[in-house]
Amino acid sequence: MKRLALFALLLFLLSACSPSATSSSSQPQTTAYIENKGSDTIVNLALAWAERYQSEHPAVRISVTGGGSGTGIAALINGTVDLANASRQIKKEELQEAQAKGINPIEQTIARDAIAVIVHPDNPVSELTLQQIADIYSGKFNNWQEIGGEDRPIVRLSRETNSGTHVYFLETVLRLGDKNNKTLFATNTLLLPSSEGIINEIRQNLNAIGYDGLGYVPHDLKVIAIAKAAGASYVLPSVATVNDKSYPIARDLYMYTAGEATGVVAAYLEWILSPEAQAIVAKLGFVPISLTPVPSP
Repeated sequence: MKRLALFALLLFLLSACSPSATSSSSQPQTTAYIENKGSDTIVNLALAWAERYQSEHPAVRISVTGGGSGTGIAALINGTVDLANASRQIKKEELQEAQAKGINPIEQTIARDAIAVIVHPDNPVSELTLQQIADIYSGKFNNWQEIGGEDRPIVRLSRETNSGTHVYFLETVLRLGDKNNKTLFATNTLLLPSSEGIINEIRQNLNAIGYDGLGYVPHDLKVIAIAKAAGASYVLPSVATVNDKSYPIARDLYMYTAGEATGVVAAYLEWILSPEAQAIVAKLGFVPISLTPVPSP
């Protein structure tokens, strides 16, 4: 009897020390990964979305990296990401390259953004027309005195060429939306790899002018009010002026998938368009997209 009692005690202790099937299965298991890469404009927003979504869906893991719109689209074409972030639409040559590999990129508008033109807070210039900004960046104006400022050289700052913001600014501002216009950035324009680089340079350089997504502009820099043409009203970028189309440098932001999204990627994209996710858009200084209600059956 003593041996039986001792044997039963040992069995009890072993069962108490070993993990049960119930306790093991109760732990959340990572079952799906989403690779998300591209636009540096979108990266902070994408990180905030990923953090919120993962907290609500612990079985999904989302990797978010920047590198520029071109980098994200190239990764999509190469099959290394599920979602490519872009602050511009896919180029014709990128689309052709994708289709040659049997990939059909699908575009989804996920937010809107204003591009703010920024200067040092001690720069007395507060208003510019689109044409004046084009003339600054193309090299026609080289001194702030030519546009109502002090006798100082203009230092032009831009994002690098793989940036969707760079492409958008070139097409919308330097070329004024004219597809036949071949104006280029002045050759002495400083190309910087990040929003932070432009902001830091303007903070320490009274002569500098740059541009950036509104959500990235800190309060200690001056934002220029912009007029579409001479004699038009000067408008500062904001959610309201983007929505009413009075601010002239505003754009849609995109995510691209290789074909129609399915599974966890489709569910994530659907959540991004939800009021919860779009509230994060507004919180970070971007412009939520207006959602069209689905009619009742």
